[in-house]
Amino acid sequence: MPQITVDYSERLADGFDRPGFAKALHTAVVDIAAAKPPACKTRFRRTEDTTVGPDTEGHAVVHVHIGLLAGRTDETKARLTEAVLDLLRQYVKPGEGLALHASAEVRDLDPSYRKFDA
Repeated sequence: MPQITVDYSERLADGFDRPGFAKALHTAVVDIAAAKPPACKTRFRRTEDTTVGPDTEGHAVVHVHIGLLAGRTDETKARLTEAVLDLLRQYVKPGEGLALHASAEVRDLDPSYRKFDA
């Protein structure tokens, strides 16, 4: 915990500082949601195709999913979501003529969530 997944358009591969974003995001999660630094885990998934409305060209999408153990207030989750969007503005630089669509969500992990570290 937290479990973080970042889906992003392939067109952003060269303009997205993923290691820098992950480090800054982990700091925000620790500061805002009281997570422990070693518990922060982020994985990035590049998506090949993006369609926005009727357009298959000219757009790129980044969506950040953050799953936390239950117990954070809605206010804490909203603050974290806003922090994620601010970080995306800093760490994602879309190429010329590319419209960026960025979003984030913070949700509670299901009560069935379990983990182990080996």
